[in-house]
Order: sequence, then C-alpha cells, then structure tokens
Amino acid sequence: MNQDGPHREAPGRPQVPGATRALAVLRLLAAAPGPVPAAVIARDLGVPRSTVYHLLTVMADEGFVTHLPEERRYGLGVAAFEIGTAYSRQEPLQRLARPLMARLVDDVQQTAHLAVLHGREVLYVVEERAPRRPSLVTDVGVRLPAQLAASGRAMLAALPASQVRALFPDVTAFVLRHGVGPATPSQLRQVLTQVRRDGFAQEHGEITPGFSSVAAVVRGHTGHPAAAVAITFEQGQAVEGDMEQLTAAVLRTASALERRVNPRA
Repeated sequence: MNQDGPHREAPGRPQVPGATRALAVLRLLAAAPGPVPAAVIARDLGVPRSTVYHLLTVMADEGFVTHLPEERRYGLGVAAFEIGTAYSRQEPLQRLARPLMARLVDDVQQTAHLAVLHGREVLYVVEERAPRRPSLVTDVGVRLPAQLAASGRAMLAALPASQVRALFPDVTAFVLRHGVGPATPSQLRQVLTQVRRDGFAQEHGEITPGFSSVAAVVRGHTGHPAAAVAITFEQGQAVEGDMEQLTAAVLRTASALERRVNPRA
C-alpha cells in the first residue's frame, strides 16, 4: 500500500495485476511486525477478500507465504527468506551506494553510513569512515532502535501512519539507549511530523552521547523507504552554516542513490 491509498498500477508501464498484487502482498507482510489476517491484507491493499485468499493460497503453495491456521494469519514463507538471503549475498543496494557514500565522505569529511529499516530497528549495511574520525557504533551489521537513529526517523517518516502505529503501538515497543528520545507513540508522532516538515531527520546524543547525525530517506519503486543515508559528527563541531552544508550533502546523496535504485522514477 502506498501512502496515498490502496495499491495502484504505475501509469505507462505494462500491467500484470496478479503479479503486482502478489508483490504487494509480499511487501505488506515484510513490513508488518508479525503475521497478518487475510482480512487486513485485503483492506490495506484495497483488494477483494476472495482475490486475496486466492493469491495467498497460490503463494503458500509456492512457499512464499505461510498460513498459521490456529492464528488465522499469514506470514512470509521459506521461499521469501531464500530470496532475502540471496539479496544479501548479492548486495545490490550496497554496491549502488558505496561510490556515492565515498564521495559524500570526501565532500564533508565526516563518517557516513547507509541503513535499512528492519521492523523497529535500523540495520546498518554500509559505513564509510572519514579519516581521523572516531569509531562509531554504526558498524555494518549493527542494529539500533529506529525511533532514536536519524536514519530510522527518516525512514519511519516516509511510512504510512498506520504502519508506524503497527510498529510502535504502545510504550512497550520503545527502547532507549541513554534515557533520551521519543518513548511514547505521541512523542514519536511529534518527531516524525518535524522530519516531514524539514525533509530530513536529526538526532542529538540519543544514539551516542556527544554525537549528532543527520539523515535523508531513499525511496524505492513503490515510494516506500528503501534505505536512509546519514552522516554522524561530534556535537559542537558543526556551526549553523556547516549544518546546512552537511544536510544539503546528505540530501544530494540520498537523491542520487534514489535515482540509482529507482531509475524510472
């Protein structure tokens, strides 16, 4: 589902409704925090229940979906996992991003990283460390709370509000590292509203005391967040003019990567 409503075919492209809907089901299940009832899938995609049940049956037969009869819900199947691991092996996103990230580091002389959203966490998939800058916690493979990281906030702000609510339904979903940052759904909504207003995300000492980050989202083919580009720097190191330059550089890099990820956009 895109942010403007039920799934719609992209204009000017060949339309294969069955394939498009099957992919939409996979994306919805991948974004959900857990297995989902068929009725919810039908509602969120704006597709008749009978069509959804037919899709789910075929996808379950092929291993892309698993039916949990006791829960009356559907989750991703082993075939989806196999494709995910194949994607990890090939690392297409990282390959597309690395030259751009290296150029960003050269331009701003600060450490840059690329993260993807994984449930309520961000997963760091690329780090380009600037010379003579301190080590950070954002090594490749590290996961951090999405609502605290600038990269996580950039991606969460690009999700539909209903999806953010599903990920962070109540205070038990929030993890803090140093006692600062949004810790309730209403506080997170305020932060994400500011991110949407600004067009980029920031965090100040919520991941690591003494360090700040600025990030911008990279949208994929459906308009959903595919990744986020961020840079991290020591607090007090950047004055107002520097912040504007850092933010502009991050936005340029995110835009360039988005064109690589989604060249038809």
